[in-house]
Amino acid sequence: MNLELKNKVAIVGGASQGIGLGIATALAAEGAKVVIAARREADLILAVDKIKAETGNEVSYVQADCRQADDCKRVVDITVARHGGLDVLVNNDGAPPVGPVLGFDDTAWHKAVEQNLMYPVRMVREAVPHMRKRGGGSILNITAISAIQPIRELGLSVATWSGVIGYAKTLSLELGEFGINVNTICPGYIDTSRLRKVFASGTESSESVQDRLALEVPLRRIGTVEDIANLVALLVSPKGSYITGTAIQVDGGLLRGVR
Repeated sequence: MNLELKNKVAIVGGASQGIGLGIATALAAEGAKVVIAARREADLILAVDKIKAETGNEVSYVQADCRQADDCKRVVDITVARHGGLDVLVNNDGAPPVGPVLGFDDTAWHKAVEQNLMYPVRMVREAVPHMRKRGGGSILNITAISAIQPIRELGLSVATWSGVIGYAKTLSLELGEFGINVNTICPGYIDTSRLRKVFASGTESSESVQDRLALEVPLRRIGTVEDIANLVALLVSPKGSYITGTAIQVDGGLLRGVR
């Protein structure tokens, strides 16, 4: 299917590896002009080379720390200066530390809020005026299944990403009249380094972690980065423009609730 993303301008955060890299690759493969952002420049350079090699399409990077307000503004400003506008914003980054929720002090909570909640708030604030000039656009946030089905010791992520879902829903109500859709993806167990970091027990191998977690999933497999990226590409494209205000789990059936 042609998703009609050719020459659309997209920013993808946290795209030097993992889910962000997969999303950036999927959008570039559809012909979008992609700008990726992350904190580590060396990783960004490698990611740009990888995406270009796989897709043959235009991609560039901006080194930035999403926890800094000035950096959020700079990413959008540079993107618009390079490409003349902005159509798609994908807010994606890593996650705060893992541990008992009562074990985190105010400093840890402040950092989590800056990283998980204020990052999308700031990026959206900078991006929306440019989308309105284009007559529309798409905003998509990556959170996690834990935001709607909490998991022990992920309290920092649960609390802040739940806030993102509420923020995005409100945003969808206020931006719909401008042709801007807003959605949130809640990945389940996805094959990334984060999965092993959070769920590995002692010296357990990567394969053992995946086998154990896959037994919890009705589809009996761990998700791939492509499982997330393919849905994102649809939702931010003109083909998905009537979908807004959703929080969609991509989890192989892991979510146990009915909603």
